[in-house]
Amino acid sequence: MSKSIQELFNLKGKVAIVTGGAMGIGKGIAQRLVEAGASVVLTDINIEAAQKTATEIMASGNVKIKAIKADSSKLGDIDHVIAETLKAFNDLNILVNNAGIYPFKPSIDMTEEIWDRTLDINLKGVMFFARAAAKAMLDKNHGGKIINIASVDAFHPTGNLAHYDASKGGLVMLTKSLGQEWAPKGILVNAVAPGAVQTPGGAASMDYSKISREQIEAITKAFIAHIPLGRQGEPDDIAKVVLFLASEAADYIVGTTIIADGGYLIG
Repeated sequence: MSKSIQELFNLKGKVAIVTGGAMGIGKGIAQRLVEAGASVVLTDINIEAAQKTATEIMASGNVKIKAIKADSSKLGDIDHVIAETLKAFNDLNILVNNAGIYPFKPSIDMTEEIWDRTLDINLKGVMFFARAAAKAMLDKNHGGKIINIASVDAFHPTGNLAHYDASKGGLVMLTKSLGQEWAPKGILVNAVAPGAVQTPGGAASMDYSKISREQIEAITKAFIAHIPLGRQGEPDDIAKVVLFLASEAADYIVGTTIIADGGYLIG
């Protein structure tokens, strides 16, 4: 036994980027990474919310955190984030691809705009953020950890989310592909697939033009009824799994998607 548990989960000296880090799961992840000692860059299209989160986390003690406005679907924004991260902290060791959208929309009413926007953020953005991060890690002559936030919808459809389900199914395979390709370079790519998680941004992502609030509530109730733990997840339920994958405790895990759903898929 070469290292203690405390040493395995110590991220002091590491630099992490968390996309979509302003609230919800992203905020929870940032809090755990900072607690473990990492310097963290939060990216979000809502810069005001990201800055508020950064300020809240900084109040917890002597931590290093920076908020940057970015749209994960835009390659120019991705390059800007990487450059600003290196400028601020002179390194990059961990990338958490958390940014994502999930607008409810029945497939019969699907528009090209909604389909493209969902795939651009949830899949294309992950690919090119991962590529940019991997290049930065290799330029610094070391490996790193890339953690993608997938979803149980990659394995089981919820309903009225075909575009989202396609993006997350693709993300699970992208995680395997990048894991296989980059592991020999020391860059370990894995994913976490959350089940239903209570987040403040959830309601904002729903399209009530074709599906009512009552229908959404019914879907949620039915979803919870199939969760053996009997509850929706909290952001920290996912953040703790991400912390594990970012740590040395997960140094022999590659291309894997860890399902954190309270047992939903076996319910």
